[in-house]
Parts: sequence; C-alpha cells; structure tokens
Amino acid sequence: MSNDPFSNPAEPTGGDKLPLKELLGSLLLFTVHEHVRGIETTFGISDAVRCDVAALDGDHKGEVYADSLVFPRVLQSQLAPNIGGMVLGRLGQGTAKPGKSAPWTLDDPSDGDRDTGRKYLSYVAAQAPAADAPF
Repeated sequence: MSNDPFSNPAEPTGGDKLPLKELLGSLLLFTVHEHVRGIETTFGISDAVRCDVAALDGDHKGEVYADSLVFPRVLQSQLAPNIGGMVLGRLGQGTAKPGKSAPWTLDDPSDGDRDTGRKYLSYVAAQAPAADAPF
C-alpha cells in the first residue's frame, strides 16, 4: 500500500438526474457535450445526449445539473446537432399519441429569455476562474 492519498477516477456514471417533471415550463440552458449510444438501462439499450443543464428560472432557478444524460428522443433530436455548443429553451411537452407519453420538447426562447441567458453567461464568466485560485 502506498502513502499516496489519491484514488484513481471511478468509472463514469450518468451524472446528475434531470428532474424533467419539476422543470416543466422552466428556461433551461443546455451545454451539449456528446451523443452517447448503446447505454444499458433497466428498459434496455438506449441512446442519450450528455449535457450540463442550468435552470434559469422557475422553482429550480440557479440549479445546475452536471453531466446529465438526456434520454427523451425529441429532446435528443433538438440537442444532438449542437454538440460542443449551447441550447437555450423552455421545457415543454408535446401532445401524446395513443398509447404513448407526451414527448418532452424545448420551445424556442423569447427575446426576454435570450436576455436572461446572456445575463447568466455574464454572471458565470465573472466568477473567478480556477487558474486564479491560490494553489
């Protein structure tokens, strides 16, 4: 056994769980990282989009869900083309087809929503970067 206090990194997991029902109607900023294919889930093999998600209003305003996996297919289709970028929108639900659940969707942001998104990014950018930390 070594005196080294460090452990090796753990295997990657799904990150923070995104509480879609609680975020319905909220303005969300997705930082889209990657499209992950072939994830084993309790429902079988599925694809997802890995994102960091910031809630910009609503009951969860200010919360950030890091490294979240987004499984709903319509949301995936709206996020996947933007890997490496950011997507701003209001979480909504479409109309359910017979025998199916209503799909989760992102609705286009209003001009006011875009202003909120820019203010959030300015706020985040103003935080002290780790390069300036005293270590």
